[in-house]
Amino acid sequence: MHPRCTNCHVGEGHLPGWEGLGYKPGAVHGMAVRAGESRIGAEGLPCRTCHVTSAAANTVPHAAPHIDAPWQLPPVTLAWQGATPVELCRQLRDPARTDDRDVAALADHVSTSAFVAWGFAPGAGRSAPAGSPQDLARALLAWGAAGAPCG
Repeated sequence: MHPRCTNCHVGEGHLPGWEGLGYKPGAVHGMAVRAGESRIGAEGLPCRTCHVTSAAANTVPHAAPHIDAPWQLPPVTLAWQGATPVELCRQLRDPARTDDRDVAALADHVSTSAFVAWGFAPGAGRSAPAGSPQDLARALLAWGAAGAPCG
């Protein structure tokens, strides 16, 4: 539910956010960026135009972020922005809404994804959720072992 995650996990409106990153609630990505159907950025202006694909450290505040993977938004089916905790819980246990991942595959994804790793350690004074990708993977596995309850 952290803005570092929900700003990219956007739905059909294709509007990535900047909420909680020193901007007001509901702030959308600057420069009127609206992701296209490809999810690699606005058609004709891919994410990589500003977001850098490299293994370099993110050491300069407010500079273009680096990640060692091609930048893109998650598929629309993985939208979390605006979801309640119960809605997100239900989504995470529905393989049709998780790119066909069960709980074990979700845990593997969060522990190996370059995007998730960057989200937990974005560097350069950027806010990040508490914990680590490995903590999240362990929590997902414990949740799955408990039957994936949604409260």
